[in-house]
Amino acid sequence: MKTFITRRLLSLIPLVLAVSFITQGLLVASPGNYVGVISADPRVTRELRELLIRQYHLESNNIFVRYWYWLWQALHGNFGLSFLYSTPVWGLVWQRLFNTLVLSVAALVISWGLAIPLGVTAAVKRGTWLDRVIGFFSFFGLSMPVVFFSLLLVLLAAATQWFPIGGMRNEAMWDNYSFPQKVGDTLWHVILPATVLGVVSMGQYVRQLRSEMIDTLGKDYIRTAVAKGLSKRRIIFRHALGNAINPLVSLFGFSLAYLLAGAVLTETVFAWPGMGRLTYDALVNKDEPLVMASVVLVTAMLAIGSLASDVLLAVIDPRIKLEGR
Repeated sequence: MKTFITRRLLSLIPLVLAVSFITQGLLVASPGNYVGVISADPRVTRELRELLIRQYHLESNNIFVRYWYWLWQALHGNFGLSFLYSTPVWGLVWQRLFNTLVLSVAALVISWGLAIPLGVTAAVKRGTWLDRVIGFFSFFGLSMPVVFFSLLLVLLAAATQWFPIGGMRNEAMWDNYSFPQKVGDTLWHVILPATVLGVVSMGQYVRQLRSEMIDTLGKDYIRTAVAKGLSKRRIIFRHALGNAINPLVSLFGFSLAYLLAGAVLTETVFAWPGMGRLTYDALVNKDEPLVMASVVLVTAMLAIGSLASDVLLAVIDPRIKLEGR
């Protein structure tokens, strides 16, 4: 397994180089730059504009020149200063990444916590009214637009006052909270955006697990377990579920990618200070150092998520050998 993990981590290098080069190319090809964005501000002097242009080679439309300048600085650990926030982009990106990971992990807990019992129940009760109700619920999750669902929950929070409408914490009381109170406040704020992402992504897991469970329950070893007189509960949760859940584990890396992508809209609606909003604002304002650092970090996280799903699959299923892959 060590060889497999090492090989996958090394393959991350050309992946990051390719993605960052394409990103730089798109930034160069798109019209305008940050200097053009701020030129309308009378407080921005001509000297400042010229300094930014020289410092970041914004006068050049040569992709290779711009990319080499960025890459050389990045290899020395310098990802530049954010034009928009006037702060080192790496610290800013790491802070926002943590916020997005909090939201994504909460959404994964909700989606998997719903999908496993619902998928198993739908397979065991196949063809019954319960199966049809679960099927409707899963299709609801698959078809519900993220923005529309988010707005519905915002209206619910505003009408009932049960949940905070937006943000990640209670800014007025945050400094007075103890550590357990800060954790509780963060969890309270994450409920609605995590519910949106969790329910929307839950549908595919329910359908996948139901299909795999139906196929597994028809296997010879399951019929043998029934003939031996094993309890139905033990057959379902110990023998059938352990094999049927493997495809869901393999989807873990893709689910992380989906959550990171879907979080852009959800973070905007709920004013959640995560990577989605940060990257969007950076793109709108042509903040090149921030865009490049965000893309590099998200690409690395997605590749690591895919690696984690492969390793986890090998851990829960001893039949899978990673060394030969």
